[in-house]
Formats: sequence, structure tokens, C-alpha cells
Amino acid sequence: MMMTAKDHQTIPLAVLLKRELANERIEKPEISHGQASQSKKGEDFTLLKTECQRVVGDGNTYSVFGLFDGHNGSAAAIYTKENLLNNVTNAIPPDLNRDEWVAALPRALVAGFVKTDKEFESKAQTSGTTVTFVIIEGWVVTVASVGDSRCILESAEGDIYYLSADHRLECNEEERERITASGGEVGRLNTGSGAEIGPLRCWPGGLCLSRSIGDVDVGEFIVPVPYVKQVKLSSGGGRLIISSDGVWDTISAEVALDCCRGMPAEAAAAQIVREAVRMKGLRDDTTCIVIDISQPEKLPAPLPGPKKHHVKGVFKSMFRRKHSESSSQADKAYVRPDVVEELYEEGSAMLSERLDTKYPLCNMFKLFMCAVCQVEMKPEEGISIHAGSTNSRKPRPWDGPFLCLSCQEKKEAMEGKRISGDGKMENSCNLGEFRAICV
Repeated sequence: MMMTAKDHQTIPLAVLLKRELANERIEKPEISHGQASQSKKGEDFTLLKTECQRVVGDGNTYSVFGLFDGHNGSAAAIYTKENLLNNVTNAIPPDLNRDEWVAALPRALVAGFVKTDKEFESKAQTSGTTVTFVIIEGWVVTVASVGDSRCILESAEGDIYYLSADHRLECNEEERERITASGGEVGRLNTGSGAEIGPLRCWPGGLCLSRSIGDVDVGEFIVPVPYVKQVKLSSGGGRLIISSDGVWDTISAEVALDCCRGMPAEAAAAQIVREAVRMKGLRDDTTCIVIDISQPEKLPAPLPGPKKHHVKGVFKSMFRRKHSESSSQADKAYVRPDVVEELYEEGSAMLSERLDTKYPLCNMFKLFMCAVCQVEMKPEEGISIHAGSTNSRKPRPWDGPFLCLSCQEKKEAMEGKRISGDGKMENSCNLGEFRAICV
């Protein structure tokens, strides 16, 4: 039977092309970036890589931006800059589609951070580094951080979001409780006369931070497990600022954004550094990376201002949750809601929680491969990430993912335990020598 025009409504080609172009704009934002730095100690390093290929030749690309603020030397910062990205991507199975790849990033970042720290530990060097690591795939921004460098986002709608956590003991009660629960101590320097001075530090070691990569000589309670937040921007995009504490010790997020309003990314980064140094002088390495994410037809620079500056907290659910879309709205899929959506947020220092597989990626961690260092294991060699857990809600101890013996020992050390000669767990706190570091 022949269909009439009434039975089959045609769509003009111009409308189809417009929808296709809209889809392309949505999936491939334009990213422009700039960086600036003034050096005091020469221990800040950056990584800026655009057009990274997820699979060679498939056309899907992502961008990576990293800031590494070293202390007690630059070795850890340099090593992390050179190796972290490979360690993260090696923890992601090669046969994932785009959505699965993005969903796998939070766990892969945890594995990559811990592996990088474990590898640097084998070099027996004493430096450490904070890390703020940003991966942008389409409109999805994933940030992993240890230490006190920060990443903030100003959305096109004018809201400010903190995408990293501050692991300074002075301001992070959760981290203080974690360290003391694991057998470490938290306190200030004692002058000998009973007076306490300076910021709170972790003992042994005397580090002001509770998380970093490196610092193998200052105690095992300083862990490399990152806080991770993943968000999807609205179609309006936004501006990211990644800066070391040389900036944030001097100016607020609002001041940083306002002082560079309307400037392109390169000029904005330089202006933020100038403003930070102007306020208190050059007291520390002061580094800033600015990244603008926008639709391709827009100019790469300015976000329209002034903004309303509603600041979102760090440890709370700061964004509207991602919602499932009805299939009946498939023809509207190219239109995104004008909100920033939270896809993932987790800051626990426990690997058994961070590497759990309670999401639709059953092949994230292979049965006979260590979930952290990716070394192949014999069936009898793997140790469940949940081994020794006292939480009845956790999976059975023979459930995966699994760790090799070396990574299991590192996991137990970070939790304040060691594997003794008789196979029992013992507290790892060993005071000994220390070095006091303020970063």
C-alpha cells in the first residue's frame, strides 16, 4: 500500500543538517588553554596535552592537563609528570566504547596514582609532589588530586565549583582522623619549651599534607590515593583554573576569576599569577593553568561577566545528579540541560572502596591481573582487594578485583598494617627520624 504524505511526514534536509551540526558541537567542544609561572624554588611542573587518542585512528580524542608541585626536591614531580598518564591509561581495558572509557576513568586514576607512587618508591628518593590531574573528554571533566593544589570551575551559568580536595591536615578533619586511626600522629612542631608552632603535621615525617606521590621517607600514612570528581558541563562550557598553593595561599577563587575576566586563556593565566605575587610577593613557586571549554563557533576566550559566584562546597554533593533520559526524547538528545551534572565523586583513602566494581564495567579489572600495577598473576597468587575487611556489607574475600603480593603489602601499609612473618597483620607505625616540611 502506498503511503501518503499524511502517513509519512518528511523532515527537510536543512533541519537534519542543523541537528547534525548541533550534535557535533555538543560532542566536540573547543578547548583553549594557557599557562604562566613565577619560580621561587623550581619545583612546579606542568603537563599540557591536547588531541590525545583513546584508540589510535578512531578519531576520538581527549585532553590532559596536570600540575605537579614538588617539595624536598623536584624528582617526584618530574617522575610523575613523565609516567602518570601512561599508568592511568594502562589501567583501562582497550575494548571499551567511549561512554565506558569515561566511566572507567575514576578507578583507573586511582590505580595509576598508586602505581606511580609505588614505582617512584622503588627509586629510594626522598622528594614528594602534589598532583592535580585533569582529563577532558567531550564535555566530561574528570579531576584527580592529592595535596593542596586546586582545580576550580566557573560554569557558563556563573557558578563556581571546587573539583579537587585540599589534603592539608590543618583544614581537613577527615584526613586527621584517618591518620590517627591508622596509628599515625598529628600535631604541631614543639619548640622544646612546650610551645607548639606552625601548621598541623603528620608524624613520623612532619609533612603538612596527608596525601601526595612520593614522600616515602616520611611515613606510610601519606597516601597517593586521589580524590576524584567527574562532571559533565552544560553546552555553555566553562573555565577551569588549576593552580599551585602559591596562588591559593594568596587569593580566593572569586578573585582569581574576576581579575582575568574577559581575557583569553594565556593572558588569564599570566594575570592570575601576577595578582597572586602582587598581593604577598613571590614566596613560593606560583603556577597557573587556565582552560576554556566552549562551543566551536564561540571565541576561545572570555566567559561573559560579571558572574553571580555561587560557590559549591568540596565534600558535599555539589551538582545536580545525572538522570536517565527517556527513549521517547531521542530526537532531543542533542540538546543538553543547562546545568553541571555530577557523574562521580569519591575521596576515600581505602583501595577496597576505590577499586570496587559496582558499576557496569565487568571487565574493568581482569581476573589474573593486578588491579594496581597491571602485572599478570597466577591463579593462586592474586589477593582480593577485600581481604581482611571487617565490613559485612563488603563482597566475600574471594571476590575481586585482585592485587599482587607487592601491591597488597602497599595497601596494608597505607592502612597502618604490615604483613608480619607469621602472616598476621601488625601496626606499621615506626617513629624514627623525621623531616619537617611545610608545602
